[in-house]
Amino acid sequence: MKAIVAVLPGDGIGPEVTTEAVQVLEAVGQRFGHEFQFSYGLLGGCAIDAAGNPLPAETVMLCQASDAVLLGAVGGPKWDDPTASMRPEQGLLGIRRVLGLYANLRPVKLVPALLHASTLKPEVLAGVDLLVVRELTGGVYFGPRKEATPDDQVAYDTMLYSRPEIERVTRLAAQAARERRGRLASVDKANVLASSRLWRRVVTELMRAEFPDVALEHVLVDAMAMHLIRRPAAYDVVLAENLFGDILTDEASMLAGSMGLLPSASLGEELNPHGQPRGLYEPIHGSAPDIAGRGVANPLATILSAAMLLRHSLGLEAEAQAVEAAVDAVLAAGLRTPDIADGAVEVVGTAAMGAAVVERL
Repeated sequence: MKAIVAVLPGDGIGPEVTTEAVQVLEAVGQRFGHEFQFSYGLLGGCAIDAAGNPLPAETVMLCQASDAVLLGAVGGPKWDDPTASMRPEQGLLGIRRVLGLYANLRPVKLVPALLHASTLKPEVLAGVDLLVVRELTGGVYFGPRKEATPDDQVAYDTMLYSRPEIERVTRLAAQAARERRGRLASVDKANVLASSRLWRRVVTELMRAEFPDVALEHVLVDAMAMHLIRRPAAYDVVLAENLFGDILTDEASMLAGSMGLLPSASLGEELNPHGQPRGLYEPIHGSAPDIAGRGVANPLATILSAAMLLRHSLGLEAEAQAVEAAVDAVLAAGLRTPDIADGAVEVVGTAAMGAAVVERL
């Protein structure tokens, strides 16, 4: 296979972790006989500095001409002024909108070797293997808003959803549940929010009509926040709107012990020349400016995001499983970056961890 991957390293530790993921993809190409071409672009704070825009037109064209996009992270103290007209996060939201990436998949699967990396008891974590599907282009992040002014000091953001938006992400989540253990938990705040009442009604109707074989459960978002800590193994696929999904997946990352371990895939309806979704793949962690440039960031979430890229945008399941198995082998051998170093046999830096995964491949 020949494939073009757009790489957007971004800010902070983004360039460090994407470098390792690219090397892993190159190793996959060599082992399995594929040719991957990597094209680099600017997104986020670095794009503001270089081009005066968090999402330059060149980056959009680069991504649209690629089979998939690999992203590092955006943001940092340099661009944190909330009154600024341009912020790094605008680039991230913008590329999701331009590419039509309406669903974010965030798997949370416990690695046996890291059972003690979490602050939760091992017996609570036993059997955790869940997938959070987050709606990505609607809700409060994209609805009508107003910034406060010196004159009125009033601001608002609007959680806006339509039936088609809810239906398409529900179908994707339900199909994933059907291929896993057949259970879907839909998260909302229907006891308070009108948009959540629509969400619950549409999810219920669609599941009854199209996925009667998948068990459906409705869970209020505050209850889900509690259940993820108390009984996380009870869930299979969790479906949530944009804001709720954002918060809950950061919470769920602590089940695995570190945000540096969890990948994500953002998918839309547009297909690439391989007949697969042109997705965007990124670790769920931020730019971690406090450790940027020190060579200690955990690259495994980005490497596992590259595995999701192989699976969802290139249709290379065996190759994706090979990357995941290599990561498991490295962790089983006792290698750890500082964020998961408790009781480790060997603490290594970003480059050494990436090289160890390549060696296993």
